[in-house]
Amino acid sequence: MATIFETRLIGNIGKDALTKTMDRGIIAINFPVAHNKNWKDKRTGAVKTKTTWVNCTIWKREGSNMRIVDFLKRGAMVEIIGTPFSKAFQHEDGSIRSEIRLNVSKTNILRPANREDDFSVDILDNDDDSYEASMDDFTMDEDDY
Repeated sequence: MATIFETRLIGNIGKDALTKTMDRGIIAINFPVAHNKNWKDKRTGAVKTKTTWVNCTIWKREGSNMRIVDFLKRGAMVEIIGTPFSKAFQHEDGSIRSEIRLNVSKTNILRPANREDDFSVDILDNDDDSYEASMDDFTMDEDDY
């Protein structure tokens, strides 16, 4: 029986997407997405916010349509669907850090970075040419993100 491990995330892009060419012509498009959880403190009545950052990666083959990069700009609101995983690494100060990452299978721009009104760009579903491979197919380190 097949299993599904998929996450849907809606949030705002925190930094313009960066591209990096990896081994064998594979391109990684990396961008962070912020998810804000708001609640009201029962004791004080103050509204509080907790922001969780998720580092997202879209995998493409060299020669694929890269138009999505034009829309992955700081401030854009996006809907991302993909497979989550965590990554641990050693920070410069010697401490061990971990981060939440998402290998993206679908992208939908809900509001471009330069617009304030609700707007959806549905044509940006990148399923048709995304690179689907296991993480064991090539090596990466924290500089690849």
